Amino acid sequence: MFLWLKAAHLISVFAWMAGLFYLPRLLVYHSLAPVGEAVSEQFKIMEQRLLRAIMLPAAFASWFFGILTGIAGGYFANLEMWFAFKLLLVAGLTAFHAILHYYVAVFAMDGRPRNHKYFRALNEVPTVILIGIVILVAVRPL
Repeated sequence: MFLWLKAAHLISVFAWMAGLFYLPRLLVYHSLAPVGEAVSEQFKIMEQRLLRAIMLPAAFASWFFGILTGIAGGYFANLEMWFAFKLLLVAGLTAFHAILHYYVAVFAMDGRPRNHKYFRALNEVPTVILIGIVILVAVRPL
Protein backbone atom coordinates (compact mmCIF):
# COMPACT_ATOMS: atom_id res chain seq x y z
CA MET A 1 0.00 0.00 0.00
CA PHE A 2 2.89 2.34 0.80
CA LEU A 3 4.14 2.38 -2.81
CA TRP A 4 0.64 3.16 -4.16
CA LEU A 5 0.32 6.06 -1.72
CA LYS A 6 3.77 7.28 -2.69
CA ALA A 7 2.86 7.10 -6.41
CA ALA A 8 -0.37 9.04 -5.81
CA HIS A 9 1.59 11.61 -3.79
CA LEU A 10 4.17 12.07 -6.56
CA ILE A 11 1.51 12.37 -9.29
CA SER A 12 -0.36 15.03 -7.35
CA VAL A 13 2.88 16.89 -6.54
CA PHE A 14 3.84 16.93 -10.24
CA ALA A 15 0.47 18.44 -11.14
CA TRP A 16 0.71 21.02 -8.35
CA MET A 17 4.26 21.99 -9.28
CA ALA A 18 3.28 22.43 -12.93
CA GLY A 19 0.72 25.00 -11.81
CA LEU A 20 3.15 26.66 -9.41
CA PHE A 21 5.60 27.06 -12.30
CA TYR A 22 3.03 28.24 -14.86
CA LEU A 23 0.78 30.61 -12.91
CA PRO A 24 3.52 33.16 -12.08
CA ARG A 25 4.44 33.19 -15.79
CA LEU A 26 0.81 34.00 -16.63
CA LEU A 27 0.96 36.82 -14.08
CA VAL A 28 4.08 38.21 -15.80
CA TYR A 29 2.18 38.47 -19.08
CA HIS A 30 -1.02 39.65 -17.42
CA SER A 31 0.82 42.49 -15.69
CA LEU A 32 1.90 43.72 -19.14
CA ALA A 33 -1.61 43.52 -20.64
CA PRO A 34 -3.68 46.73 -20.62
CA VAL A 35 -6.73 46.67 -18.34
CA GLY A 36 -9.94 45.95 -20.22
CA GLU A 37 -8.25 44.56 -23.33
CA ALA A 38 -9.31 41.15 -24.64
CA VAL A 39 -5.94 39.66 -23.77
CA SER A 40 -6.32 40.75 -20.14
CA GLU A 41 -9.74 39.11 -19.98
CA GLN A 42 -8.28 35.93 -21.49
CA PHE A 43 -5.55 35.86 -18.82
CA LYS A 44 -8.22 36.14 -16.12
CA ILE A 45 -9.94 33.04 -17.46
CA MET A 46 -6.69 31.10 -17.82
CA GLU A 47 -5.54 32.00 -14.31
CA GLN A 48 -8.87 31.08 -12.70
CA ARG A 49 -9.09 27.76 -14.51
CA LEU A 50 -5.51 26.83 -13.71
CA LEU A 51 -5.94 27.74 -10.07
CA ARG A 52 -9.34 26.14 -9.48
CA ALA A 53 -9.29 23.12 -11.81
CA ILE A 54 -5.67 22.01 -11.44
CA MET A 55 -3.73 23.69 -8.66
CA LEU A 56 -6.21 23.58 -5.78
CA PRO A 57 -7.17 19.91 -6.25
CA ALA A 58 -3.52 18.97 -6.79
CA ALA A 59 -2.43 20.85 -3.66
CA PHE A 60 -5.07 19.14 -1.54
CA ALA A 61 -4.19 15.74 -3.04
CA SER A 62 -0.48 16.38 -2.44
CA TRP A 63 -1.09 17.08 1.23
CA PHE A 64 -3.58 14.22 1.59
CA PHE A 65 -1.42 11.55 -0.04
CA GLY A 66 1.72 13.02 1.50
CA ILE A 67 0.30 12.69 5.01
CA LEU A 68 -0.91 9.14 4.30
CA THR A 69 2.49 8.25 2.85
CA GLY A 70 4.21 9.74 5.91
CA ILE A 71 1.99 7.71 8.24
CA ALA A 72 2.40 4.50 6.23
CA GLY A 73 6.16 5.00 6.02
CA GLY A 74 6.52 5.75 9.72
CA TYR A 75 7.97 9.20 9.06
CA PHE A 76 5.78 10.87 11.68
CA ALA A 77 6.49 8.23 14.35
CA ASN A 78 10.23 8.82 14.15
CA LEU A 79 10.46 12.42 12.97
CA GLU A 80 13.88 12.89 11.41
CA MET A 81 15.33 16.31 10.65
CA TRP A 82 15.20 15.89 6.86
CA PHE A 83 11.47 15.13 7.07
CA ALA A 84 10.78 18.06 9.39
CA PHE A 85 12.58 20.42 7.01
CA LYS A 86 10.73 18.91 4.04
CA LEU A 87 7.43 19.65 5.79
CA LEU A 88 8.61 23.20 6.41
CA LEU A 89 9.44 23.67 2.71
CA VAL A 90 6.08 22.17 1.68
CA ALA A 91 4.41 24.66 4.02
CA GLY A 92 6.39 27.33 2.15
CA LEU A 93 5.01 26.06 -1.17
CA THR A 94 1.54 26.22 0.31
CA ALA A 95 2.11 29.81 1.42
CA PHE A 96 3.43 30.61 -2.07
CA HIS A 97 0.26 29.06 -3.52
CA ALA A 98 -1.84 31.31 -1.25
CA ILE A 99 0.10 34.38 -2.43
CA LEU A 100 -0.58 33.43 -6.05
CA HIS A 101 -4.25 32.96 -5.20
CA TYR A 102 -4.29 36.51 -3.81
CA TYR A 103 -2.66 37.94 -6.93
CA VAL A 104 -5.14 36.14 -9.20
CA ALA A 105 -7.98 37.70 -7.20
CA VAL A 106 -6.43 41.18 -7.55
CA PHE A 107 -5.96 40.74 -11.31
CA ALA A 108 -9.57 39.51 -11.58
CA MET A 109 -10.66 42.94 -10.28
CA ASP A 110 -8.44 44.65 -12.89
CA GLY A 111 -5.78 45.47 -10.32
CA ARG A 112 -2.12 45.51 -11.12
CA PRO A 113 -0.49 44.71 -7.77
CA ARG A 114 3.10 44.51 -9.05
CA ASN A 115 5.06 44.95 -12.24
CA HIS A 116 6.29 42.22 -14.58
CA LYS A 117 9.80 42.24 -13.07
CA TYR A 118 8.38 41.30 -9.67
CA PHE A 119 6.44 38.40 -11.16
CA ARG A 120 9.50 37.25 -13.12
CA ALA A 121 11.43 37.06 -9.84
CA LEU A 122 8.48 35.40 -8.09
CA ASN A 123 8.49 32.76 -10.83
CA GLU A 124 11.79 31.40 -9.45
CA VAL A 125 10.53 30.73 -5.91
CA PRO A 126 8.95 27.30 -6.52
CA THR A 127 12.08 26.10 -8.32
CA VAL A 128 14.29 26.96 -5.36
CA ILE A 129 11.90 25.32 -2.89
CA LEU A 130 11.58 22.22 -5.09
CA ILE A 131 15.37 21.84 -5.26
CA GLY A 132 15.48 21.90 -1.46
CA ILE A 133 12.72 19.31 -1.16
CA VAL A 134 14.32 16.94 -3.67
CA ILE A 135 17.70 17.17 -1.93
CA LEU A 136 16.11 16.53 1.47
CA VAL A 137 14.17 13.50 0.24
CA ALA A 138 16.81 11.96 -2.03
CA VAL A 139 20.00 12.71 -0.10
CA ARG A 140 18.63 13.14 3.45
CA PRO A 141 21.59 15.28 4.53
CA LEU A 142 20.16 15.98 8.00
